[in-house]
Amino acid sequence: MIKPRQILPKIEKFYNSREAIIITGMRRTGKTTILKEVYNRIDSNNSFFIDLENPLNRKYFEEDNYERIKNTLSGLGIDFSTRAYIFIDEIQFLPNLPSVVKYFIDHYNTKFFLTGSASFYLKNLFTESLSGRKFVFHLHPLNFQEFLSFKDSSIVISSQTETISQPLYESISILYDEFITYGGFPGVVLKETIEEKKRSLDDIFTSFYNLEVIQLGDFRRNDSIRDLMLLLMQRTGTKLDIQKLSKELEVSRPTIKEYISFLNDTFFIKTISPLSKGRDTEIRKSPKVYICDSGLVNHIVKIDTGRLFENTVFQHLHQKGDIHYYQRKSGVELDFILNRKYGYEIKTSPNQSDLKKIDALSKDLGLEKHTLISKRYSTLPGIIYGFQL
Repeated sequence: MIKPRQILPKIEKFYNSREAIIITGMRRTGKTTILKEVYNRIDSNNSFFIDLENPLNRKYFEEDNYERIKNTLSGLGIDFSTRAYIFIDEIQFLPNLPSVVKYFIDHYNTKFFLTGSASFYLKNLFTESLSGRKFVFHLHPLNFQEFLSFKDSSIVISSQTETISQPLYESISILYDEFITYGGFPGVVLKETIEEKKRSLDDIFTSFYNLEVIQLGDFRRNDSIRDLMLLLMQRTGTKLDIQKLSKELEVSRPTIKEYISFLNDTFFIKTISPLSKGRDTEIRKSPKVYICDSGLVNHIVKIDTGRLFENTVFQHLHQKGDIHYYQRKSGVELDFILNRKYGYEIKTSPNQSDLKKIDALSKDLGLEKHTLISKRYSTLPGIIYGFQL
């Protein structure tokens, strides 16, 4: 039995639906493990699992005549006279796969469970071909609740409204500091030593660069996008200046925008835009950038604790909905606004003036709720900690 992931009950609801289930996300987040777990949970002897990272396996689906693909799969033991369950790992390696999946859904009521690591390719390949025939699930690095489970911790944090005593805070913060420092990639969390964790993080970065950027990206200057990745990590939590990046890398602004779009769509970064509220005076154009995992940032470029904490909080919040930030030309800022309703201000050590600021901004913006999130222990009323998200 694998360590529990919160995505599994969400997928389980659709085991018997007509639609293909697609699990996508950053490399090394555990998509293959989830796919194998679902395969083991499906109560059917009429199922088949195949990994397309093996080039020999791709030949099964490379026929122009899809009935020949059916005959091949039948020869491998699949009975199409009853419902078949087909599990395919790493679908981005076969550009024709969406039309194959559509054919088998429409003609043989086949249930597909698919994984792919690059949203950039899944979006382009699957949007039209499988319109109305797919449910997409995004798998992220572990959140802190999952991290505690992977660490076999007995700590239970019930809700944001729970009062956290200082002794409890001290117990949890030891683990939360590890989570911030080394991140939530499952393979990193399960490593026992710091040296092993660092080697795993090196491998994750290298794997992403080699397999997503070089193998799938097909860019003319791979060194430029590599350098951009490093610059973006250094700028975690800050507004993007496309013109400055263009000058630093000696690459045109349209190319920089193309690279940023690619890194967004392959889950390496996430950019968020400022909230627009009509007549309010705001900085409207510059998005902020955050990275897929705080441990990766901390290992590769070493940013300050405050921005690392902010990146960790962002990774939790953006899984809950749409995220914006808010900043006036005066410099007054609210770090995150979730679904245009809930405001969050992130502080390593908050004080009373921070509370007053978020109260005033939230009232001006008409937010339903606002919260001050602290990293360090605080006696201020109404604050919560990053590990309570």
